[in-house]
Amino acid sequence: MTDAAAPHPYVGMWMTADGRIRHELLPNGRYVEARGTRERAYQGRYEVTGNHIEYWDDTGFTADGDFIDGVLHHAGMILFRR
Repeated sequence: MTDAAAPHPYVGMWMTADGRIRHELLPNGRYVEARGTRERAYQGRYEVTGNHIEYWDDTGFTADGDFIDGVLHHAGMILFRR
């Protein structure tokens, strides 16, 4: 694996403090978002540029966020690495 193909450091599970919202950032550029008991509430692709993340849901919805001091700030939510 070359450096260009290496996953970025944010790959993995991110969740709100109460565990209700969970984002799994997969190394292949896809994500799965769980909400409460809905394990696949949203899924799609994402891209990380520096500390910024852009999401494109498979239904056409878009969103973004920023990683600040090891915490993901997304759509008014704060998600922590699990």
